[in-house]
Amino acid sequence: MTTILAIDQGTSGTKAIVVDAEDGTVAIAEETVRPTYLSGGGVEQNPHELLDSVLTAGRRAVSTAGRPIDAVALANQGETVLAWDSATGTPLSQAIVWQDRRAESVCADLTEHGEAIAHRTGLVLDPYFSAPKMAWVRRNLTREGVVTTTDTWLVHHLTGEFVTDASTASRSLILDLDSASWDGELADWFQLGEERLPRIVASDDVVGTTRAFGQEIPVAGLIVDQQAALVAEACLDQGTAKCTYGTGAFLLANTGLNPVRSSAGLTTSVAWQAAGQSLYCVDGQVYTVASAVRWLQDLGLLQSATDLDALVAEDSQGVLCVPAFAGLAAPWWAPEATASLTGMTLATRREHLILAVLQGIAAQVTELASLVGRDLGRPLSRLRADGGLTNSAALMQAQADIAQIPVDIYPSAHATPLGAAALARCALDPSLSLKEAVGDWQPTAVYEPRWSADRAEEFRTTWAQAAQASAAKGEHP
Repeated sequence: MTTILAIDQGTSGTKAIVVDAEDGTVAIAEETVRPTYLSGGGVEQNPHELLDSVLTAGRRAVSTAGRPIDAVALANQGETVLAWDSATGTPLSQAIVWQDRRAESVCADLTEHGEAIAHRTGLVLDPYFSAPKMAWVRRNLTREGVVTTTDTWLVHHLTGEFVTDASTASRSLILDLDSASWDGELADWFQLGEERLPRIVASDDVVGTTRAFGQEIPVAGLIVDQQAALVAEACLDQGTAKCTYGTGAFLLANTGLNPVRSSAGLTTSVAWQAAGQSLYCVDGQVYTVASAVRWLQDLGLLQSATDLDALVAEDSQGVLCVPAFAGLAAPWWAPEATASLTGMTLATRREHLILAVLQGIAAQVTELASLVGRDLGRPLSRLRADGGLTNSAALMQAQADIAQIPVDIYPSAHATPLGAAALARCALDPSLSLKEAVGDWQPTAVYEPRWSADRAEEFRTTWAQAAQASAAKGEHP
């Protein structure tokens, strides 16, 4: 039985699991990583802390498992970058995190190319993606060494190789989406034309071997974290979709072999490359989900997220919340938008406010689901869900009611490393299909819509008007 060490290197921590198809997850280890938040929109991580977290979590998981490991898989943050010495592996800068906004000026300089960049890459011109941050590092920090996403640096430390996978490369703004290869002209526009860029590999490629976790084992299953969750939740066919409910919410839908250009400003990426094919996905974000629940906690309206279902009202009594605490993404694209609560009276109580916040989260995800359906050419028929807030029956029921589709709850808190592990299994056994590697899973709960279609439509219309008002308030006077 193949046993995989799968590592999910994330923004606030690194999780390592040891998993095999027979016994499931047999060991888990987690290490905290602390980003530094700077004035001017800067968010940085210490590269040594990132590497130490990967090695420590991985070794702890292997030790706990107490069994031989056949391969190590790595899921990564997607758009976090650093400069480093390719000869020694020494960092030459801090890691500039995907949330960092300091590359706004880089994007502003390229506004005239915005449409062409969007068409060729499937992405919007925004500092969120890696190439603007790479260019910012070159302009402001160092001209030395190479500048890459963190996965390339971590894999180099494990194997000595200089690679990135196609899903990560597709989050850069310098990858041609159709061919899944670096685009020299795009690189030139970002003044990265002279850079040494890593070799692009498939997620089911064995990219090298490592002794970092004991015996020498292959390294495979390289993929971006959200795409890894898409794999784990068996969204392997065109039109299947999942939403991860974490600090924010990330809704991804598989578009098959078709690199759809979104009509609604969603982003299109390589979902994964495997079995000689490039699969694509569209994705959209809700910026504040668990962070909106934390806001309720900060106000003293609940002690923790586990209290949501005990305290929430059956009906919001007309109270509406647009939880735009950090702006609104698609379809509004209003980063300066602010949150709003409307419809309150003297009869409004804590439980109504809590339900209004949860419904506001679900309404934003529903808007994304609707946009995804438009890009796919047919509405989503159901939604798979993972992340900490899927533990709230009130939120998941609101999601089913407002979106008018069933919501299937994924049974594990480890979707990201499990997706990477499935791809590593395919790398070790090319005769294995990805469907076989993922295996069957049964939802821990299925939430069917209880609202009528008319009630859902009325709510969405009213809520959308409130969202539009929030977006308009964010505009400059």
